[in-house]
Amino acid sequence: MLTFSALTLPLRSRLALVGLLLVPFCTPASASAGATVAAPVADALTARLAACISCHAREEKRDAYFPRIAGKPATYLYNQLINFREGRRNYPLMTYMVAHQSDAYLAEMADYFSRLSPSYPPAPASNNSIDQAMLTRGQTLVERGDASRKIPACAACHGASLNGGHPAIPGLLGLPGDYINAQFGAWRNQVRHAAAPDCMAEIANRLSSADVAAVSQWLSRQTPSLSTHPAARPTLPLPLDCGSARQP
Repeated sequence: MLTFSALTLPLRSRLALVGLLLVPFCTPASASAGATVAAPVADALTARLAACISCHAREEKRDAYFPRIAGKPATYLYNQLINFREGRRNYPLMTYMVAHQSDAYLAEMADYFSRLSPSYPPAPASNNSIDQAMLTRGQTLVERGDASRKIPACAACHGASLNGGHPAIPGLLGLPGDYINAQFGAWRNQVRHAAAPDCMAEIANRLSSADVAAVSQWLSRQTPSLSTHPAARPTLPLPLDCGSARQP
């Protein structure tokens, strides 16, 4: 009487046999029971970006650390995604999400968010503990800078309305104060970088800690009009050479 052993079969035949034996175990229980299988989720960009929107909500409330990205120039958003992927910016959740994404897909994500224009959340309630002199200092730095310390005005690059400009200068309004403050800290501590020459790192290091707090607090208290958008082009020349803002 002949006996059969799978071990006597060639490797390819053994793999095929294993596949056949596993079929009953790989079949969903619901299918075997005749139950209806749920329809697959549509492969739409909005569905794939649900993870992004969980933090960068369409209708932001200024009550979190996460920045507003809706309506910012697509090239700016794309540059930031690349910076996270390449290690020039560091935030574990962002790095994890973009680590294996292609340039083309990151560009598609950036374009999607750049086209959104949700309403801005209201400015935070007045806080009597905030020194009015500090807010005045912040407004001065934003609108006029400090020539004695070679600090250009924020408005010189980000526009008089502070809404940024195409292709790669972001708007500064509608952002949480803690987020703005943290980004200055990241530049000063050399854990955030941009394309060389990194003009923001240079400016951040010219500011004192009190200046950073003043600018962050003043900016976070401004509410822009929904009708304002990034300028078609920034006013040139910029006060400093910025690698990430160079014109194509």
